[in-house]
Amino acid sequence: MPESLFEGWRARVDAALSSALPDPATPPSRLHAAMRHAVLLGGKRMRPLLVHASGHLSGAEAGTLDAPAMAVELVHAYSLVHDDLPCMDDDALRRGQPTVHVAFDDATAVLAGDALQALAFEVLAHAPVDAATRVELLRTLASASGVSGMCGGQALDLDATGNGHVISLEALKRLHAMKTGALIRAAVRMGALCGHADVATLETLDRFARALGLAFQVRDDILDIEGDSRTLGKTAGKDEAQAKATFPALIGMAASRCLLSDLAATMDDALSPFGEAGAPLAALGRLAIERDR
Repeated sequence: MPESLFEGWRARVDAALSSALPDPATPPSRLHAAMRHAVLLGGKRMRPLLVHASGHLSGAEAGTLDAPAMAVELVHAYSLVHDDLPCMDDDALRRGQPTVHVAFDDATAVLAGDALQALAFEVLAHAPVDAATRVELLRTLASASGVSGMCGGQALDLDATGNGHVISLEALKRLHAMKTGALIRAAVRMGALCGHADVATLETLDRFARALGLAFQVRDDILDIEGDSRTLGKTAGKDEAQAKATFPALIGMAASRCLLSDLAATMDDALSPFGEAGAPLAALGRLAIERDR
Protein backbone atom coordinates (compact mmCIF):
# COMPACT_ATOMS: atom_id res chain seq x y z
CA MET A 1 0.00 0.00 0.00
CA PRO A 2 2.66 2.63 0.88
CA GLU A 3 4.51 2.21 -2.44
CA SER A 4 1.38 2.90 -4.47
CA LEU A 5 0.79 5.98 -2.34
CA PHE A 6 4.40 7.07 -2.90
CA GLU A 7 4.06 6.76 -6.67
CA GLY A 8 1.00 8.97 -6.64
CA TRP A 9 2.57 11.52 -4.31
CA ARG A 10 5.79 11.67 -6.36
CA ALA A 11 3.81 12.25 -9.57
CA ARG A 12 1.80 14.97 -7.84
CA VAL A 13 4.93 16.70 -6.50
CA ASP A 14 6.79 16.46 -9.82
CA ALA A 15 3.86 17.96 -11.72
CA ALA A 16 3.50 20.78 -9.20
CA LEU A 17 7.23 21.56 -9.28
CA SER A 18 7.31 21.57 -13.09
CA SER A 19 4.42 24.02 -13.11
CA ALA A 20 5.91 26.29 -10.44
CA LEU A 21 9.39 26.56 -11.95
CA PRO A 22 9.91 29.35 -14.51
CA ASP A 23 9.93 28.64 -18.25
CA PRO A 24 13.42 28.60 -19.83
CA ALA A 25 11.91 30.12 -22.95
CA THR A 26 11.51 33.41 -21.06
CA PRO A 27 14.42 35.58 -19.87
CA PRO A 28 16.62 35.17 -17.95
CA SER A 29 16.62 31.87 -19.84
CA ARG A 30 19.94 30.54 -18.54
CA LEU A 31 18.92 31.03 -14.91
CA HIS A 32 15.51 29.46 -15.51
CA ALA A 33 17.10 26.45 -17.22
CA ALA A 34 19.54 26.04 -14.33
CA MET A 35 16.71 26.04 -11.80
CA ARG A 36 14.86 23.32 -13.68
CA HIS A 37 18.09 21.32 -14.05
CA ALA A 38 18.54 21.44 -10.28
CA VAL A 39 15.02 20.27 -9.44
CA LEU A 40 13.58 18.11 -12.21
CA LEU A 41 16.37 15.65 -13.08
CA GLY A 42 15.40 12.91 -10.65
CA GLY A 43 15.79 12.60 -6.90
CA LYS A 44 14.14 10.45 -4.24
CA ARG A 45 11.66 13.18 -3.24
CA MET A 46 12.05 11.93 0.34
CA ARG A 47 11.14 15.25 1.94
CA PRO A 48 7.95 15.86 -0.08
CA LEU A 49 6.94 12.26 0.62
CA LEU A 50 7.39 12.90 4.33
CA VAL A 51 5.09 15.94 4.06
CA HIS A 52 2.42 13.81 2.43
CA ALA A 53 2.92 10.86 4.80
CA SER A 54 2.62 12.96 7.95
CA GLY A 55 -0.33 14.81 6.41
CA HIS A 56 -1.92 11.43 5.64
CA LEU A 57 -1.44 10.39 9.27
CA SER A 58 -2.95 13.67 10.50
CA GLY A 59 -5.93 13.65 8.15
CA ALA A 60 -4.86 16.63 6.05
CA GLU A 61 -6.53 17.27 2.70
CA ALA A 62 -4.18 16.46 -0.19
CA GLY A 63 -4.58 19.92 -1.69
CA THR A 64 -3.15 21.59 1.41
CA LEU A 65 0.05 19.53 1.18
CA ASP A 66 1.20 20.57 -2.30
CA ALA A 67 2.73 23.89 -1.21
CA PRO A 68 4.76 22.58 1.75
CA ALA A 69 5.83 19.52 -0.25
CA MET A 70 7.10 21.75 -3.07
CA ALA A 71 8.67 24.26 -0.71
CA VAL A 72 10.73 21.73 1.21
CA GLU A 73 11.99 20.15 -2.02
CA LEU A 74 12.92 23.55 -3.47
CA VAL A 75 14.95 24.37 -0.35
CA HIS A 76 16.59 20.94 -0.51
CA ALA A 77 17.43 21.46 -4.20
CA TYR A 78 18.93 24.89 -3.55
CA SER A 79 21.08 23.44 -0.77
CA LEU A 80 22.44 20.76 -3.11
CA VAL A 81 23.28 23.34 -5.80
CA HIS A 82 25.30 25.36 -3.31
CA ASP A 83 26.77 22.29 -1.58
CA ASP A 84 28.22 21.11 -4.92
CA LEU A 85 30.01 24.40 -5.63
CA PRO A 86 33.83 24.47 -5.76
CA CYS A 87 33.88 26.58 -2.58
CA MET A 88 31.92 23.89 -0.72
CA ASP A 89 32.17 20.18 -1.63
CA ASP A 90 33.29 20.76 -5.23
CA ASP A 91 31.34 17.93 -6.82
CA ALA A 92 30.74 17.39 -10.54
CA LEU A 93 27.96 14.79 -10.34
CA ARG A 94 24.50 14.92 -8.79
CA ARG A 95 21.60 12.52 -9.48
CA GLY A 96 23.66 11.03 -12.29
CA GLN A 97 23.87 14.38 -14.07
CA PRO A 98 26.45 17.19 -14.16
CA THR A 99 26.01 19.50 -11.19
CA VAL A 100 24.56 22.93 -11.91
CA HIS A 101 27.87 24.79 -11.78
CA VAL A 102 29.34 22.24 -14.23
CA ALA A 103 26.36 22.27 -16.60
CA PHE A 104 26.16 26.07 -16.50
CA ASP A 105 28.73 28.04 -14.48
CA ASP A 106 29.50 29.00 -10.88
CA ALA A 107 27.70 32.35 -10.93
CA THR A 108 24.57 30.87 -12.48
CA ALA A 109 24.61 28.09 -9.86
CA VAL A 110 24.75 30.63 -7.03
CA LEU A 111 21.86 32.57 -8.53
CA ALA A 112 19.85 29.40 -9.21
CA GLY A 113 20.20 28.32 -5.59
CA ASP A 114 19.18 31.79 -4.38
CA ALA A 115 16.17 31.83 -6.70
CA LEU A 116 15.04 28.34 -5.66
CA GLN A 117 15.13 29.34 -2.00
CA ALA A 118 13.07 32.47 -2.72
CA LEU A 119 10.58 30.46 -4.79
CA ALA A 120 10.14 28.00 -1.91
CA PHE A 121 8.86 30.71 0.40
CA GLU A 122 6.78 32.33 -2.33
CA VAL A 123 5.03 29.01 -2.92
CA LEU A 124 4.53 28.42 0.80
CA ALA A 125 3.12 31.93 1.31
CA HIS A 126 0.26 30.92 -1.00
CA ALA A 127 -0.54 27.63 0.75
CA PRO A 128 -4.34 27.11 0.88
CA VAL A 129 -4.53 26.91 4.67
CA ASP A 130 -5.68 29.33 7.36
CA ALA A 131 -3.42 32.30 8.12
CA ALA A 132 -2.14 30.97 11.45
CA THR A 133 -1.13 27.64 9.91
CA ARG A 134 0.52 29.41 6.97
CA VAL A 135 2.65 31.50 9.33
CA GLU A 136 3.65 28.40 11.27
CA LEU A 137 4.59 26.62 8.03
CA LEU A 138 6.77 29.57 7.02
CA ARG A 139 8.37 29.73 10.47
CA THR A 140 9.07 26.00 10.47
CA LEU A 141 10.78 25.99 7.07
CA ALA A 142 12.74 29.20 7.75
CA SER A 143 14.05 27.87 11.07
CA ALA A 144 15.07 24.56 9.50
CA SER A 145 16.86 26.33 6.64
CA GLY A 146 18.86 28.92 8.55
CA VAL A 147 21.66 29.18 11.10
CA SER A 148 19.92 26.92 13.63
CA GLY A 149 19.32 24.32 10.94
CA MET A 150 20.72 23.47 7.53
CA CYS A 151 23.03 26.46 6.98
CA GLY A 152 24.43 26.25 10.49
CA GLY A 153 25.02 22.54 10.06
CA GLN A 154 26.82 23.14 6.78
CA ALA A 155 29.09 25.66 8.51
CA LEU A 156 29.91 23.11 11.20
CA ASP A 157 30.58 20.52 8.52
CA LEU A 158 33.02 22.84 6.74
CA ASP A 159 34.78 23.51 10.05
CA ALA A 160 35.10 19.77 10.69
CA THR A 161 36.37 18.89 7.21
CA GLY A 162 40.00 17.84 7.54
CA ASN A 163 39.55 17.61 11.31
CA GLY A 164 37.04 14.76 11.42
CA HIS A 165 39.23 12.68 13.72
CA VAL A 166 38.96 15.22 16.55
CA ILE A 167 35.20 15.79 16.59
CA SER A 168 33.19 14.03 19.29
CA LEU A 169 30.31 11.68 18.53
CA GLU A 170 27.83 14.06 20.16
CA ALA A 171 29.19 16.98 18.12
CA LEU A 172 28.85 14.93 14.93
CA LYS A 173 25.26 14.04 15.81
CA ARG A 174 24.50 17.71 16.46
CA LEU A 175 26.12 18.73 13.16
CA HIS A 176 23.92 16.35 11.19
CA ALA A 177 20.81 17.06 13.23
CA MET A 178 21.20 20.56 11.82
CA LYS A 179 22.58 19.95 8.32
CA THR A 180 20.45 16.94 7.32
CA GLY A 181 17.93 16.40 10.09
CA ALA A 182 16.41 19.87 10.39
CA LEU A 183 14.82 19.84 6.94
CA ILE A 184 13.56 16.28 7.44
CA ARG A 185 11.98 17.27 10.76
CA ALA A 186 10.44 20.31 9.08
CA ALA A 187 8.91 18.16 6.35
CA VAL A 188 7.25 15.87 8.89
CA ARG A 189 6.05 18.79 10.99
CA MET A 190 4.61 20.74 8.05
CA GLY A 191 2.51 17.82 6.88
CA ALA A 192 1.13 17.35 10.38
CA LEU A 193 0.43 21.09 10.74
CA CYS A 194 -1.73 20.94 7.61
CA GLY A 195 -3.79 18.29 9.38
CA HIS A 196 -4.03 20.42 12.53
CA ALA A 197 -2.23 17.80 14.61
CA ASP A 198 -2.25 18.43 18.35
CA VAL A 199 0.85 19.15 20.43
CA ALA A 200 1.25 15.55 21.60
CA THR A 201 1.13 14.25 18.03
CA LEU A 202 3.64 16.86 16.86
CA GLU A 203 6.05 15.90 19.67
CA THR A 204 5.75 12.19 18.88
CA LEU A 205 6.28 12.79 15.17
CA ASP A 206 9.31 14.94 15.96
CA ARG A 207 10.83 12.02 17.89
CA PHE A 208 10.38 9.88 14.78
CA ALA A 209 11.78 12.60 12.52
CA ARG A 210 14.87 13.19 14.68
CA ALA A 211 15.76 9.51 14.46
CA LEU A 212 15.03 9.48 10.73
CA GLY A 213 17.23 12.50 10.04
CA LEU A 214 20.20 10.95 11.80
CA ALA A 215 19.57 7.53 10.22
CA PHE A 216 19.47 9.12 6.77
CA GLN A 217 22.91 10.64 7.33
CA VAL A 218 24.44 7.48 8.82
CA ARG A 219 23.26 5.54 5.77
CA ASP A 220 24.68 8.25 3.50
CA ASP A 221 28.07 7.90 5.21
CA ILE A 222 28.02 4.13 4.78
CA LEU A 223 27.02 4.39 1.13
CA ASP A 224 29.86 6.80 0.42
CA ILE A 225 32.22 3.95 1.36
CA GLU A 226 30.33 0.95 -0.01
CA GLY A 227 28.51 2.46 -2.98
CA ASP A 228 29.66 3.32 -6.48
CA SER A 229 29.18 6.57 -8.36
CA ARG A 230 26.91 5.05 -10.98
CA THR A 231 24.43 3.70 -8.41
CA LEU A 232 24.67 6.69 -6.09
CA GLY A 233 24.33 9.26 -8.87
CA LYS A 234 27.08 11.28 -7.19
CA THR A 235 30.79 10.84 -6.63
CA ALA A 236 31.51 7.96 -4.24
CA GLY A 237 34.46 8.12 -1.84
CA LYS A 238 34.38 11.91 -1.53
CA ASP A 239 34.07 11.89 2.26
CA GLU A 240 37.31 10.01 2.82
CA ALA A 241 39.13 11.93 0.09
CA GLN A 242 38.19 15.23 1.75
CA ALA A 243 38.74 13.92 5.30
CA LYS A 244 35.16 14.79 6.21
CA ALA A 245 33.68 14.00 9.62
CA THR A 246 31.56 10.85 9.14
CA PHE A 247 30.18 8.17 11.42
CA PRO A 248 32.25 5.31 9.92
CA ALA A 249 35.42 7.42 10.16
CA LEU A 250 34.70 8.29 13.79
CA ILE A 251 33.22 5.10 15.26
CA GLY A 252 33.84 2.47 12.56
CA MET A 253 31.53 0.65 10.18
CA ALA A 254 30.26 -1.96 12.68
CA ALA A 255 29.28 0.67 15.24
CA SER A 256 27.67 2.77 12.50
CA ARG A 257 25.49 -0.19 11.55
CA CYS A 258 24.54 -0.70 15.20
CA LEU A 259 23.60 2.98 15.45
CA LEU A 260 21.46 2.62 12.34
CA SER A 261 19.68 -0.37 13.90
CA ASP A 262 19.05 1.56 17.13
CA LEU A 263 17.61 4.48 15.18
CA ALA A 264 15.31 2.13 13.26
CA ALA A 265 13.97 0.80 16.57
CA THR A 266 13.39 4.36 17.80
CA MET A 267 11.43 5.19 14.65
CA ASP A 268 9.25 2.09 15.00
CA ASP A 269 8.60 2.82 18.67
CA ALA A 270 7.65 6.44 17.97
CA LEU A 271 5.13 5.43 15.30
CA SER A 272 3.58 2.52 17.21
CA PRO A 273 0.72 4.61 18.73
CA PHE A 274 -0.54 5.56 15.27
CA GLY A 275 -1.18 2.04 13.97
CA GLU A 276 -1.98 1.71 10.26
CA ALA A 277 -2.09 5.49 9.80
CA GLY A 278 1.66 5.55 10.43
CA ALA A 279 2.44 2.90 7.80
CA PRO A 280 3.61 5.35 5.10
CA LEU A 281 5.98 7.09 7.52
CA ALA A 282 7.26 3.71 8.71
CA ALA A 283 7.90 2.66 5.12
CA LEU A 284 9.86 5.86 4.47
CA GLY A 285 11.91 5.16 7.58
CA ARG A 286 12.79 1.71 6.26
CA LEU A 287 13.61 3.18 2.86
CA ALA A 288 16.04 5.62 4.47
CA ILE A 289 18.05 2.88 6.18
CA GLU A 290 17.87 0.25 3.42
CA ARG A 291 18.44 2.38 0.31
CA ASP A 292 21.41 1.88 -2.00
CA ARG A 293 21.60 5.47 -3.25
